[in-house]
Amino acid sequence: MKVLTIKEPWATLIIDGYKKYEFRSWKTSYRGKILIHAAMSLEKDVMERFKDYSLNCQKGAIIGEAELQDCILVDKEFNERLRTIDPVVYGKSNHTETYAWKLEHVKKYKNPIPIKGKLGLWNYDGEIKNDI
Repeated sequence: MKVLTIKEPWATLIIDGYKKYEFRSWKTSYRGKILIHAAMSLEKDVMERFKDYSLNCQKGAIIGEAELQDCILVDKEFNERLRTIDPVVYGKSNHTETYAWKLEHVKKYKNPIPIKGKLGLWNYDGEIKNDI
C-alpha cells in the first residue's frame, strides 16, 4: 500500500477534513488508496494559525487513509481559488506548491499505526487493522 509522510499539523488537517489538497514539488501518476503518515516533525511556526481547529496531532504514525484522485499543476488562479475556500488552511506557505494532490474519501484511524516515515511515496506492507 502506498504511503505519504506529511509533517504536522498538515497530516491531521487532512485527516480531520480541513485540507483536501496536499502540495508537493513533484508530480505523481499514482491514483488510488494512499495511507497518510504523520511525520515525527511538527511545524511549530504554523500551529498558532490553527489554534481554533482543535487538532490532536500525532507523530510517527499512519493516522488514516484517502483516495489520491488527481495531481494538479498549481497556477495563480488555482491558488487564489483555494484561498477563497479556506484562507487559513490554504494561506501563506513556507513550502513549494508546484503540484496539488487532490485527496478524497478521507478516513481517520481510531488506532494510529506507529512506524517510521520515509521520503517520497513509499510502500507499507503491514496489516491494516483499524476501526475507521
